[in-house]
Amino acid sequence: MSVNPNLKLIVTEDGSHSLSVPDLDETYHSSHGAIQESTHVFIKHGLLHWIENNPSRKLKIFEVGFGTGLNVYLTVLEAINLKTTIDYHSIELHPIDNDFVKQLNYPSQLGHTSSLFETLHTAAWEKKVRINEYFELLKMQTSLLNFDFEQSYDLIYFDAFAPGKQPELWEYSIIEKCYHALNKKGIFVTYSAKGQLKRDLKKTGFTLETLPGPPGKFEMVRALK
Repeated sequence: MSVNPNLKLIVTEDGSHSLSVPDLDETYHSSHGAIQESTHVFIKHGLLHWIENNPSRKLKIFEVGFGTGLNVYLTVLEAINLKTTIDYHSIELHPIDNDFVKQLNYPSQLGHTSSLFETLHTAAWEKKVRINEYFELLKMQTSLLNFDFEQSYDLIYFDAFAPGKQPELWEYSIIEKCYHALNKKGIFVTYSAKGQLKRDLKKTGFTLETLPGPPGKFEMVRALK
């Protein structure tokens, strides 16, 4: 049984799928393009930016919002392509039903078979799983509100629902928690560019960058510790 039976599969403008949450009047990804958005925000301005500015081919990533698994899927593909070792931890309070996983078209849109994508979803929760020689995955079923960081990270993908939909996940205390969980020169990256978020990031001690957003969005934010 699905955790949220009201979820609906939708097609975004770049042809890739997302999920809509009618109860929140929200979608998991931009309606202008799910793959487009995740690639622009989290891969180009997060992962690839970190790799370009750090000599080590090894990094640790923390993701807020496993969701459809799109961010982790794009990241493992880059790990294979660049031969970069990644230890990836992700939290999700409400994992999606396997019926939706089988319908999501990210592998075919990117020219791959579905096996790797399905492996990421079927990997056990609360247990570190080696996906391949470059990638380890730990999925935890919890909310950031109740999560205590026990490790530090090089990169945080902050992909919670929008501030207007889940404001509790964008409070200053949460941003501060993320700041302390990052290693020196670590990066916090998100699709949002709300004024309050920028003020909170600066207040916490981050060096803030406001960058061009993906199609359909004017700006996004990257912050350096």
